[in-house]
Amino acid sequence: MSSGIGRYAFALAPLLAAALWGGMYVVSKWGFELIPPVTLGFLRVAVGGGALWIVVAARGGSTPSRDEWPTFVALGGWVTLTIVTQFVGTELTNASQGSLLTVLTPVFTVLLGAAVLGERVTTAKAGGMTVAGVGTGVVIAGQYDLGSIAAGNAAGVALLLVASATWAGYTVWGLPVVRRHGALRAATYSSLASLPILGVLAVGELWYLGLSPTDIPVTAESTAAVLYLGLASTAAAWFLWYKGLEYVPAGTVAVFFFAQPAVGAALGAALLGEALGPGYLVGGALMTAGIWAVSRERAGTTEETPDVAAE
Repeated sequence: MSSGIGRYAFALAPLLAAALWGGMYVVSKWGFELIPPVTLGFLRVAVGGGALWIVVAARGGSTPSRDEWPTFVALGGWVTLTIVTQFVGTELTNASQGSLLTVLTPVFTVLLGAAVLGERVTTAKAGGMTVAGVGTGVVIAGQYDLGSIAAGNAAGVALLLVASATWAGYTVWGLPVVRRHGALRAATYSSLASLPILGVLAVGELWYLGLSPTDIPVTAESTAAVLYLGLASTAAAWFLWYKGLEYVPAGTVAVFFFAQPAVGAALGAALLGEALGPGYLVGGALMTAGIWAVSRERAGTTEETPDVAAE
């Protein structure tokens, strides 16, 4: 019975990942005032990937073989696309746009899961996703002036749409890798595989802006932003997201993404004194009901969930 409880707890790991991502939009916008977006993205993945590698090394994990690296490099490509489009798009958009576009990630994931992995979109899953999406929309509408959505940058909106799709790709194409290698190795080596391209893009960004690496301020604020994004939003959150894939389908994991804006609003209220909109409780209840409906469909089961090597 304890094993079943443990599997159910790991199946809910993506919910904690969404909670860690809840404050990422605010921290990212804050960090952009000090560090250009692509460079900040590179630093984020470098810190996160390095932290994950330390854990793998401490646990005696093996380095990927020559035959395994192409798989991790492919996932690294999804990481690179997601980080660049997400961070540049975030810099160009406002809070309402960023939060609203977030809810498209679960939709893309469910569609890709059905098309690529053959996952069934059951009535319970479709209904739960719809309820959770409506609830998240109510939360966002209560927090932001949705009339300001059109005031943002169209290019930023387009980039965030791409970021939603590429994270769905990282989730769906990562599922067989997670099932074979485990969440820790998949998150670690996909992160490290993205660093060469992200590094080149960061150098290009600094050159374009007429900056050098020594121009990046090393302050308490910039250090805190990089550490939060690297350790919490990358190392911990990416591992937890992939950990959920060890136990449930990609489309089921995706529903937890709806929690991100709600968690962000709660953190804003708790840490920044921001007021919660009147629809927060209603939206949060709908979101919770939708997530529960989807997660209970497969959480805790072992059907079609192969065992992976111990991490």
